[in-house]
Order: sequence, then structure tokens, then C-alpha cells
Amino acid sequence: MVLHITNLSWRREQKYILQNINWSIRHGEHWALLGLNGSGKTTLLNIINGYIWPTSGEVEVLGKKFGSFDLRVLRKSIGWVSSSLQEKLYRNETAEDIIISGKYATIGLYDNPVEDDRDLAMQQLQLLDCEHLFKRTYNTLSQGERQKVLIARALMSSPKLLILDEPCAGLDVFSREHLLNTIESLAQQVDAPTLIYVTHHIEEIMPVFNKTLLLKQGTVHSGGNTQEVLTSSRLSNFFNHNVEVQWSNERAWLKIL
Repeated sequence: MVLHITNLSWRREQKYILQNINWSIRHGEHWALLGLNGSGKTTLLNIINGYIWPTSGEVEVLGKKFGSFDLRVLRKSIGWVSSSLQEKLYRNETAEDIIISGKYATIGLYDNPVEDDRDLAMQQLQLLDCEHLFKRTYNTLSQGERQKVLIARALMSSPKLLILDEPCAGLDVFSREHLLNTIESLAQQVDAPTLIYVTHHIEEIMPVFNKTLLLKQGTVHSGGNTQEVLTSSRLSNFFNHNVEVQWSNERAWLKIL
């Protein structure tokens, strides 16, 4: 199992943010995690990464059960690309240094990189078809280019699990499609990590994400094969609003009725 969560709940003061979450991810699966703002997605990600301890339940990530393994070591096998990370990066750093810093899990590069580090950083950018960004400073990059740099940074540690937390936030439709195609290509690589793609837009769920989990108000609404989950009736119930799902090119598109 890449991820195995059993009866997980997390309470802040007297309010449950997550309640009775059960979720398993097997090798060979790529999952989309869909939920509206306030559904508990970020809290769940923080638990998976070991930054928050569950109030109750069990969590096992990459075969390591929480409570019996050093989570600081486990995090080195998990890549997490989040827009909140962008706010912490030094804007005058080059893409090269930001990517290399992913090897050391630091914000900012404090070690002198060896030539192998530079070669590996370039390889990650080539994998994402954006090697031309290598010497560019972060503050000169577009939002889409910044996301690619962050993905390359996450790949530096060869993670077994890669979490993409709303990577298309703030992108125009063309930049979004370009980034989604890049993610699709990444997922199809032979040694690709297991991907969790977090979003609240169903049209961002690319064909490679063969599984989808719907998170609603801190509980699992439903989960399973993407085409069985993303249906008009199920999403109408999920959103508490009548919607119609139309499929085109193996992607679901939402129409509000």
C-alpha cells in the first residue's frame, strides 16, 4: 500500500474537521482528491505528511505506520507541491537553486551543490520540458513556470508519493492545460511516483487519474474509479446542486443546471 488510512478523525477544540476517513491507495493508482473549500483537504494532506497527528484512527504511508517510524525520515519520500510553498521561497533565487534545495528539504540553498546536483536538477526540468528556465530567477517566472519549478524541486528527492495541491490555482486556461499535460506526461513515466492531485475543479482531473475521492465537510462522500465517481447524479448530491457531467477526451466537464 502507498497509503492506508483507517477510521481517521481530527478534531480542533470541539469541532471535527475530519471524521471517519478511510482511504487506501495501491501501487499503480493515481488519485484525484476533489472537495470544495473547507472540505478538509488541507488538513488531510497535513496528516499524510506527518505535520498533524490524527485525533483517532490509523495512518500508514509507504508501508510505514504512524507511531512506529520517524516521520521526518518518511517525509523525504513524499513530494508536496503547494501554492503556500511559493510564498516562502526567495524571489531572487534561480530556478536551479530552488530545485536543488529540494534534495535537502530546505527553503533556500545553504549547501554548495555538487555538479551531480546541477545535472539532476537539469534532468528534472528536461522531464517537464522547461529546461530553459534553469538560470531564470523565480520572480521572473510566470505562475505556470513557477509550478513546474516546484514540481521539479519535489522530484529531486525521488519521492515515492507526489502530492500536487491545487497546482493550477491562478493559471489562465492555456497555462492550465499546458501544466495538466505536463503532469499527465510525468505520471506516465516508468519510474513515476504515485500521484495525488488535489483540486475543486473536475475538469482538471486528467485521464491518468484513474481513481477519485470526494471529500465533503470532512467526510468521505464516495471514492473509486473516476468514471464511476464523476457522474451527474453523484456530483449533484455531492455539491447539493443539480449539475450535469459531460465526458470528452476522457475528461469530465461540469455544467451547472
